[in-house]
Amino acid sequence: MSVRLEDYAIIGDTETVALVSRSGSIDWLCLPRFDSGACFAALLGDESNGRWALTPVGSPRAVRRRYRPGTLVLETEFDCDGGTVRIVDSMPPRGLEGGDNPDVVRVVEGVSGRVAMRMVLTIRFDYGWVVPWVSRRGRCLHAVAGPDRLVLTTPVALRGEGLSTVAEFEVAEGDQVPFVLTWHPSHQPVLEPVDATKSTANTTAWWRQWSARSTYRGEYQDAVGRSLITLKALTYAPTGGVVAAATTSLPERLGSSRNWDYRFVWLRDATFTLQALMLAGYRQEALAWRDWLLRAVAGDPPRLQIMYGIAGERRLTEFELPWLPGYEGSSPVRIGNGAYDQMQLDVYGEVMDALHYARRTGMEADHASWSLQRALLEHLERTWSQLDHGIWEMRGPKRAFTHSRVMAWVAFDRAIKSVENSGLHGPVDRWRGLRDEIHVEVLAEGFDADRNTFTQSYGSRELDASLLLIPQMGFLPAHDARVRGTVDAVQRELGRGDGLLLRYRTEVSDDGLPHGEGAFLLCSFWLVDALAMIGRRDEARRTFERLLEVRNEVGLLAEEYDAVADRMLGNFPQAFSHLGLVSSAYNLGAGAGPADQRSDDTRTTSP
Repeated sequence: MSVRLEDYAIIGDTETVALVSRSGSIDWLCLPRFDSGACFAALLGDESNGRWALTPVGSPRAVRRRYRPGTLVLETEFDCDGGTVRIVDSMPPRGLEGGDNPDVVRVVEGVSGRVAMRMVLTIRFDYGWVVPWVSRRGRCLHAVAGPDRLVLTTPVALRGEGLSTVAEFEVAEGDQVPFVLTWHPSHQPVLEPVDATKSTANTTAWWRQWSARSTYRGEYQDAVGRSLITLKALTYAPTGGVVAAATTSLPERLGSSRNWDYRFVWLRDATFTLQALMLAGYRQEALAWRDWLLRAVAGDPPRLQIMYGIAGERRLTEFELPWLPGYEGSSPVRIGNGAYDQMQLDVYGEVMDALHYARRTGMEADHASWSLQRALLEHLERTWSQLDHGIWEMRGPKRAFTHSRVMAWVAFDRAIKSVENSGLHGPVDRWRGLRDEIHVEVLAEGFDADRNTFTQSYGSRELDASLLLIPQMGFLPAHDARVRGTVDAVQRELGRGDGLLLRYRTEVSDDGLPHGEGAFLLCSFWLVDALAMIGRRDEARRTFERLLEVRNEVGLLAEEYDAVADRMLGNFPQAFSHLGLVSSAYNLGAGAGPADQRSDDTRTTSP
């Protein structure tokens, strides 16, 4: 039986992330990068596909988990018949301890009494497929296969059992038993292991220093702080890219084929990411993200992609792993993402909006970035009216999605504002004409006057939660009756209680996949923002606080939530969900939040 997603916490070093279960088992870890092959893949199979379990012998009476305040250092306490034991898990940021190799540091601490412990280390490189050659060298265990080497260092006696490494030991009050697992390229010399106790202290200090830079001082301080730490954990430090999630193929519906690899960087996250980082005082991270964006989109405008690899890689070919049964039998398990070459017109608006926001907040780019933007706009002038796959990357037929058209409007609108406000040059009269043409078309073709709501696509009666972004994008003011009507319609037709929203109704929107999925958490945060913008702030606050209840006890959110089964779904943790949380907290605060800031600068008079 698979572990519920709620029962996982994460540790990470800002280059990769490990998922740690409540029982003390690391069931997912890709080394050395987020998108590398997993050495522990039990998450998508079983223990034979790789895991690192460090647990009390017998069933504990109680389990408590928490992060050390302001950090990504995880503490798990087990109350057992013989006493209480604590496991402290962390991954020091690369270079913090002098080397650049990734380490997983686990320290077992005796809190009271005496507790018998058991360790089982099952290493399977290449997503649970490759059994390594294991040997002992002094106090270290080496596991090697192809390009990968893992070295386990511990004072505890180890033995082989089947194709795993096992240890049994006892921990008394005041004891500290260290375990350090280090990845090395197999062809390079093995470095001296880090000191587990010192490394844990240094990692704690590093995260607390980072968290202390936050300027957020509003309500929901703990929730916002945890989300910001999670976003930092999902950032690939060498390039500044932020992965959508740390996992692949966690299903949007249990037992279904709605399973995707999210260990890549999506362009449509751009403005939300920049706003969250800048508002919270993380200018350095925002600049790194902006620079990643500029590098990634450079090149031939017609070949702009919706997503890229963490270093800007373009070819994200999708394939399946038949030896993994998938999370709770949800197959196939996919590596790569075939949607990378889809046509999704909204990304042009996202890029233009993000770079416009960057200029407004003083993140000046060189002249070449404006030349690149103009080239993107020249391409969009020829393509904005084409059919596309839309924001949700539907694998069904292309269509004229309303959100895609709105974002095309955003692209030209931001270009005009860049010329007007930043002293740049461009054919603003032509751009104004296109902006007005798109605006008129969307109001005529994407709006259902009988129901007073915008629709998912031209000629359709279906709704889409992305329509909630219309006032935030400045396409129409929040007080417009058409905006209010759309908010009401989305709540009525896509709502699943307590503010939880579907993206769209899969049973009637042809997305090329089997029907059914959970409520999409980002869309629910968009509802919070829309409610706040139209003046229903009490309702917005209630909805936001309901979403806070969806988090697990260490403050993490997946992509989706099944309110009936009361469990998370989709990849985990999901950057978009945490970005939504941060943005909504700001939007509920005093003064203009990011939604108002985004719309006020761009608002036009609607016909």
